[in-house]
Amino acid sequence: MSDDMARLVKWHNGEKEYSPFSDAEMERRQNDVRKWMSENDVDACLFTSYHCVNYYSGFTYCYFGRKYGFVVDQNNATSISAGIDGGQPWRRTFGDNITYTDWRKDNFFYAVQGLVKGAKRIGIEYDHVHLDYLQQLKDALPGVEFVDVGQPSMWMRSIKSAEEIKHIKEGARVADVGGFACAKAVAAGVPEHEVAIATTNAMIREIAGSFPSVELMDTWTWFQSGINTDGAHNPVTNKKIESGDILSLNTFPMIFGYYTALERTLFCDYVSDAHLDLWEKNVKVHERGLELIKPGAKCSEIAAELNEMYREWDLLQYRSFGYGHSFGVLSHYYGREAGVELREDIDTVLEPNMVVSMEPMIMIPEGNPGAGGYREHDILVVGEDGAENITKFPFGPEHNIIKN
Repeated sequence: MSDDMARLVKWHNGEKEYSPFSDAEMERRQNDVRKWMSENDVDACLFTSYHCVNYYSGFTYCYFGRKYGFVVDQNNATSISAGIDGGQPWRRTFGDNITYTDWRKDNFFYAVQGLVKGAKRIGIEYDHVHLDYLQQLKDALPGVEFVDVGQPSMWMRSIKSAEEIKHIKEGARVADVGGFACAKAVAAGVPEHEVAIATTNAMIREIAGSFPSVELMDTWTWFQSGINTDGAHNPVTNKKIESGDILSLNTFPMIFGYYTALERTLFCDYVSDAHLDLWEKNVKVHERGLELIKPGAKCSEIAAELNEMYREWDLLQYRSFGYGHSFGVLSHYYGREAGVELREDIDTVLEPNMVVSMEPMIMIPEGNPGAGGYREHDILVVGEDGAENITKFPFGPEHNIIKN
């Protein structure tokens, strides 16, 4: 192959971009991996998921049918990106970057071979590497033993640093900005998508004005009305809001790979007696849930106590998902610190510097009094003695019957 058809290139175009995280913070993250590697006789780790590549390098890739990775060994940290991205991965990576070209289908694995040369045991993310991918790795790295780094990494990420908490608080502030824009846009006759556009635009502008340099990607809004409120992740539609509709406000700023959220039940113009009764009960569950989040609390026990509240009102059968989850490097299409979810089957004990949501939801099917989905959502930072609620947008009937 001629030099102008190289398999690998170094496109270090420009200078490193601004990051909200210091060099010391990024070194801490990578050194946590190196410590785990030393303790488990692992020579190198190949991270391949959106969340881990972002967390350890600062670079969020755009998949589009190509493979990406971040290799960490005891001395180096290098992102692997596709030529289509130019020098952007280099500018966003805390560490080195190697670019592979499209001229051969196995060039990604050729890059991996060069970065892990001599390694006998390599950490990969079992929850991200599918069977075909694993076979390709085995073919490229014969004789190498693969071990899981996905679960250990999850536990590393579940405890947030001071810099992460500061950044997550900024995300929660932007989510509140979106919430107020959403409430301002609500009125009978306005389509869901117009409310969502106003909300998302407000958050994007706030993010753009809050950082000296930032990639504006993946901030979005889910806004639902009437029957569309029955699912937490239902897409925005062109359905028009009607007076008396139950509404679900969901704002999601994405800032440097970190996702935050604000979710509220609203009503347009007025609320029926049946809806009000259910809304007030769900608010009581939410308020009790906020009280239960503190260091030493067990996730499963929080879920069990809140279940009892719903059971007393004969509403438990209408609950649709867990009561909350960890926040950090994640989005609607990647990442999950599944060990820190407020569910009956998770026995994790909450620790200081974990960041979790409280988000009880019930869904009453159409044809029943008070039909619709009810959900409130706040984000809390667990401290030494309690928890700080970093969501400031108000909830409940006193604040969220919208009359514009």
